[in-house]
Formats: sequence, structure tokens, C-alpha cells
Amino acid sequence: MTDQEVGGREPNSLDLCVGDFSLWSILENEACSKPHQSIKALKKSLVKAWNAIPQEVIDRAVDNFPKRLKKCIDAQGGHFENK
Repeated sequence: MTDQEVGGREPNSLDLCVGDFSLWSILENEACSKPHQSIKALKKSLVKAWNAIPQEVIDRAVDNFPKRLKKCIDAQGGHFENK
């Protein structure tokens, strides 16, 4: 196995992307709860929602990363639940 492969797949698990596993749901709930008339309006809404996320929430997501990484290693790179 090379450094670039885990179980025959490249290491690109969304389970390990802080934005995807933790912050995107917040952005989605705040910025995407209603349709936007343009990409520009969507971007503006996403930036506003991002700026409203408390720093403590971002810090917790980042601090949680080692636990998620261990779960990924324990699952040998496969799917895992964060409980």
C-alpha cells in the first residue's frame, strides 16, 4: 500500500473534512433554506451564514478532528459513524 492509497482508494474521505462533517449543515440550514434568485445571492447568503457561525463552534469542529481520525483508522479507512 502506498502513502496515497488506503484500501485501494485515494484518501479523500468527506468524513475527515471539517467543513463537510460539521459546518456545512449549519450553512445549509441558514443559507439554503429558501431559493435564491442568482448565484450571487446564494454566495451572499452563504458568506452571511458563515460569518454568523460562532468561533466556538468552529473550534469544537476542529478539536473533534483527532477523534474522527481515530475512528477512520479503526475502520481501516472505511465508513464510520461519529457518535
